[in-house]
Parts: sequence; structure tokens; C-alpha cells
Amino acid sequence: MGLREQKKQQTYQAVSDVAIALFLEKGFDNVPVAEIAAAAGISKPTLFRYFPAKEDLALHRFADHEDEAARVVAQGRTEGLAPLPALRRHFLAGLDGRDPVTGLNDDPRVRAYHALLYGTPSLVARLFAYQGRAEDALAAALGTDIGARLAAGQIVAVQRILAEENWRRIQAGASAEEVYASAVVAAEEAFAQLRDGLGKYA
Repeated sequence: MGLREQKKQQTYQAVSDVAIALFLEKGFDNVPVAEIAAAAGISKPTLFRYFPAKEDLALHRFADHEDEAARVVAQGRTEGLAPLPALRRHFLAGLDGRDPVTGLNDDPRVRAYHALLYGTPSLVARLFAYQGRAEDALAAALGTDIGARLAAGQIVAVQRILAEENWRRIQAGASAEEVYASAVVAAEEAFAQLRDGLGKYA
């Protein structure tokens, strides 16, 4: 990554962090874009060059994960791993590392962010668009036929459901440590079901 691209990524992150802090303080619908731009020290047109929609300011963290499954599959192949075992290993490592993407993270800041996300209908709708692009990227990594698209849809859905269940339990008051063991069991069962049903993509 060149210096210009690094600076661009830093700006993305800085503006998104400012926006999320304001959203958490006041609520997503109560913060105008002009206020975010002013707080970030940039003009409103400049902000929109980085983030075409207000929702993108909150979901920038998810954008970084759009092609993650596809990258995991590609890396697995270099190691001689089939797609599903590579994805299973990656998800279990995420649970072990308390990656917020797995839903298994009880840091107060992460909990507040997830509450903001899942409590705002427009953000939930936008999140599904991000997940759709993640599904497309994974399908392209798996192949070019309808089977690859079906497999990608199932894999992305399973990972989303596992993460949502972990988050639901943490929001209900459980700690990440308390949820971890059962989260691993659920993930193992889910990937076993995928293995039985995905055929050549497993």
C-alpha cells in the first residue's frame, strides 16, 4: 500500500470513528451529516466523497470484512485446505480471539456499537447489502456455477446466524467467557451441517 492509499485509509478510519462516537452519544437519526463533517474537520462534500451514504459511516468496519471469506478460501488453497475447512478454522480462531465479527466480544464499546447497529433499521438494511457483497466475493472464489453461489449463500448465512446468536447472549448479560464453549460447539455443529450438504465445495 502506497503512502497516498495509507493516508486515504487513515482518513476513512478517523472520520468513521468520529461519526460512530456521535451516533453512540446521540443516536444515529439525531446526528446530521454536517455535524459529523464539522467534528471531523472536513467539508460535507469531502465527507460524501469518502462515504456516499450516512449509513456507510457506521458500517465502515464491516466494509473491511467484505472479501474476508474469499481471502480465507484463497489462503487455504495455498496451504492445501479445501474452502470449508479453511473457513471453519478461521471462524474458530475468531471466536478464540474474541473477534467482534463473530459476535463473541463483551467489550462495552463493542456492545454499544452492536446495539447501535442492530437497533437502527436503516443500518440493518445497509448491513445486508454489505453481506450480499461478501457473498458475491465468496461465490467468485468458489467457482463460476450456480453451485458456488448456493454454497456461498449458505456459508455466509451460517456465519451471520452464529454471530447473531453470540451477540444476543452477550446482550442478555452473559460474558464472552461464559458463551465461548457453547459458541465453539454451535460453530462445529454448523460447519458439520455445511460439510454434509455442500458436496464438492466442502
